Amino acid sequence: MSRRREHLPTRPTWRCAACGIAWPCSAAKLRLLAEYRTDRPGLLVHLAALQAEAGEQLAALDRAPTPGDLAERFISWARARG
Repeated sequence: MSRRREHLPTRPTWRCAACGIAWPCSAAKLRLLAEYRTDRPGLLVHLAALQAEAGEQLAALDRAPTPGDLAERFISWARARG
């Protein structure tokens, strides 16, 4: 039986270990939304910490996205819709 890889970030490239696209991928976003379904502020704090870590690591690889791109990738999708 093959073991499925989880949709987690690979550091320092911040690509998904399972599907290879920029993390958080769609599957990771769904998992995070479910995990933090009763704590949206906690999710945003968690994502902000990951965003800071990713920014540092990607900059060290000379692959630093703009701060706006990082915010879109890590934070914007998780904000509560009104």
